Amino acid sequence: MIFAMLGEAWRAMGANRLRTFLTMLGMVIGVGAVVLMMSIGQGAQYAIKQSIAAMGSNLFILLSGSTSAGGVRSGGGGGYTLNLSDADAIAELPGVQAVAPIQPGSAQVVYGPNNWNTSIIGTTPGYLEARSWPIASGEAFGNSDVRSGTRVALIGQTVAQNLFGDEDPVGKTFRIRQSPFVVLGTLALKGQGMDGRDQDDSIIIPITTAQRQVFGSQFPGSVRMMMVQTTTQEIMPEVEKSMVALLRQRHRLRSGMDNDFYLRNLTAAADSAAESTRVMSLLLGAIASVSLLVGGIGIMNIMLVSVTERTREIGIRMAIGARERDILLQFLLEAIIISVVGCFIGLLLGIGGALLTDSLTGTPVIVSGSSVIVAFSVAAAVGIFFGFYPARKAAQLDPIEALHYQ
Repeated sequence: MIFAMLGEAWRAMGANRLRTFLTMLGMVIGVGAVVLMMSIGQGAQYAIKQSIAAMGSNLFILLSGSTSAGGVRSGGGGGYTLNLSDADAIAELPGVQAVAPIQPGSAQVVYGPNNWNTSIIGTTPGYLEARSWPIASGEAFGNSDVRSGTRVALIGQTVAQNLFGDEDPVGKTFRIRQSPFVVLGTLALKGQGMDGRDQDDSIIIPITTAQRQVFGSQFPGSVRMMMVQTTTQEIMPEVEKSMVALLRQRHRLRSGMDNDFYLRNLTAAADSAAESTRVMSLLLGAIASVSLLVGGIGIMNIMLVSVTERTREIGIRMAIGARERDILLQFLLEAIIISVVGCFIGLLLGIGGALLTDSLTGTPVIVSGSSVIVAFSVAAAVGIFFGFYPARKAAQLDPIEALHYQ
């Protein structure tokens, strides 16, 4: 019997094709907008997660404090309040997985006829672990290279391309400010950081080499910043308290004195950005869902018109034995068919729009099964909800009055 009702509903809608299409258009636009907006939002969340993964997990950034001279105060990292022995002490704290003191800078590098200005990072082997940065080819330098201050380097993919082109850079010698350095290895592709900087446009060398032979150091052993990685994210608050207490003790800071260092929780900042993106994604989906509501109201209006136009038909059906629930189901099926067919077309348009956005703008767009299921389910629910009132009104018509309706 249900198939007969479906066939009858399809014929009733076919009798007014234009009206049916215009009614369906609200659902098409609504579902298409929901799928597109949710895909863009999930793509943005994916991009944030990739940036977090590229940055490293469970990270603290420890900066030297500011200095004051003649009333002029430097910003964070302007002083020399951190040193290599602080890094060794922090590495002994429970919950700390890796510590990497960093002396950053930039310099012109030369290989044969090619030259390139890039970021130079003086650090220790723990930097690669903290940043979750694997070696693409060759090998990393070790603690022995840090102790002896050897002139070895790891280069990023951007530097390798601009200096060496198609040559294999491993084992080659290039110059940083007239000092020869041997390429021990190349770093795996890292991509763009959260600040928009190309992370592959960098060279990593032992921190002692950077201090003694590249940048120089006004205070031997001092560093501008450190990167600290914990074993888990849950233990980060406890490790933060331990680091602050340890550094205050080592720097002989009495109670009431301000810290001579700055501690930043990168994971918390990254999680905040990811949460903001997630909320924005939900907001975009909610805004797009308004069009589904409008489409549902359109279905209800047209179904009410249909009930009025087919009052006499309803009376005849009741007169020959149709029950109230049969009339209810008949009109409800019509509303659901309009909603589901419109939803299907909207899904195709939404997915097509998402793929087009991806190809034209390069913005990551993810069409997930959950967004499709949610859009389809909501569309079906809207059809049932807004189609029920007209169907119930049709089912409750008095057969005698319906037969006399002109």
